[in-house]
Amino acid sequence: MTFTKTSQKFGQWADSRANTVFGLGFSSEQQLTKFAEKFQEVKEAARLARDKSQEKIETSSNHSQESGCETPSSTQASSVNGTDDEKASCAGPADTHLKSENDKLKIALTQSAANVKKWEIELQTLRESNARLTAALQESAASVEQWKRQFSICRDENDRLRNKIDELEEQCSEINREKEKNTQLKRRIEELESELREKETELKDLRKQSEIIPQLMSECEYVSEKLEAAERDNQNLEDKVRSLKTDIEESKYRQRHLKVELKSFLEVLDGKIDDLHDFRRGLSKLGSDN
Repeated sequence: MTFTKTSQKFGQWADSRANTVFGLGFSSEQQLTKFAEKFQEVKEAARLARDKSQEKIETSSNHSQESGCETPSSTQASSVNGTDDEKASCAGPADTHLKSENDKLKIALTQSAANVKKWEIELQTLRESNARLTAALQESAASVEQWKRQFSICRDENDRLRNKIDELEEQCSEINREKEKNTQLKRRIEELESELREKETELKDLRKQSEIIPQLMSECEYVSEKLEAAERDNQNLEDKVRSLKTDIEESKYRQRHLKVELKSFLEVLDGKIDDLHDFRRGLSKLGSDN
């Protein structure tokens, strides 16, 4: 197995026999480096132990072959100096022992060859798994960059919307000032209407006096002039009232128009905020998947 650093604080390795990929996260890059060094050290120790075991098997095989070659000469020597019974008693156990040793060595060599093939297969599997993991890591990095760009765009859009909200708040403050102005105009209109009623009352009184005292023509002319002046004032006041009413209607129309614009903008802002929440959830999901 090969330990691979996938980032500054994360590493992983694959076990082809279990068809599993293991990963570990570390709090610092130094700990990750120490773990990778220890992993390589243990792996190297295992390889050396395997090589030593293979050397022992080969040494035992060579030793057994040499023992098999030396045994006939010893049996010949015993056959020269001993009897047939002695030859049978000496040769039988030695041949049996050599055969069993040779069988054990053959089994060990077969198992060693099978292990070598299996290790080669595992190495190839690990290489393929490493290539797949590298490709997946590159795709993940590209996806992260794309998400970063989208996040930057959304952040700029959010800043722009905030500026627009500030502008709308300023417009709302202007609307409030217009409302205050309208309130003042209404109070002024009420005052003018009150003055108008007073003038009308005074006009009625003057008319009564003109009817009751017909002999006072001079006073009547004075009253008439005063009445004409009052009517002119009344006409001026009515003109002012109409002008003020026109201003109020225009102010109400502007206020309704600004409310409609504010409502449409708030709907757009809600949509943008929902998109931003969806984007954050996607980003969080991507982070948890990584």
